[in-house]
Amino acid sequence: MAGLGRKVWTAGEVLAAADVNGYLADQVVMVFDDAAARTAAVGTPTQGMMSYLKDTGQVEAYGTAWAGIDTTVSSLNASQIINTLTASTATAYDILDTDQGKVLQFTASTAVVTVGTATAFTAGQRVDILADSTDFTLSAGTGVTFSGAGTAGTALSFNVGAQYEAVTVIGLGSDAYRIIGNISAV
Repeated sequence: MAGLGRKVWTAGEVLAAADVNGYLADQVVMVFDDAAARTAAVGTPTQGMMSYLKDTGQVEAYGTAWAGIDTTVSSLNASQIINTLTASTATAYDILDTDQGKVLQFTASTAVVTVGTATAFTAGQRVDILADSTDFTLSAGTGVTFSGAGTAGTALSFNVGAQYEAVTVIGLGSDAYRIIGNISAV
């Protein structure tokens, strides 16, 4: 085990710098060669203790017993964390799966944005759209189901209420999307 091991201080005892480096640093996450070494060093663990076992590379926490902690990070990318603003002067635009998590801003005088099968959002993925054009339409492509503004179905289109409005397209599952915002069915 690295450092000096484990120590419990009593009230009024002096805490020296060597104690902080040798004891406290190890007690944040104690490091042991294996579970047997941990058991030998920590006779009676208390809830909240954490250890790292060198032989297995496992971080464990003590509740009523030592249990492993999942320290893996699954496929997380920047588009899931930070929205990026993408401006477009296009009059026709197909939302793609790579637009997930973005804010799209359309400024053409007439814009038609289509959500098609290539959008392929999974449940909960979304794109926010700034409708800065004077006439903005959001269309469901072939095989795509829209719901919003009190209606649902395939081959639907929605007009956005006015210039400078915003809408959100949220994936509900396989080729199904909820449209949120000041919209009306066409």
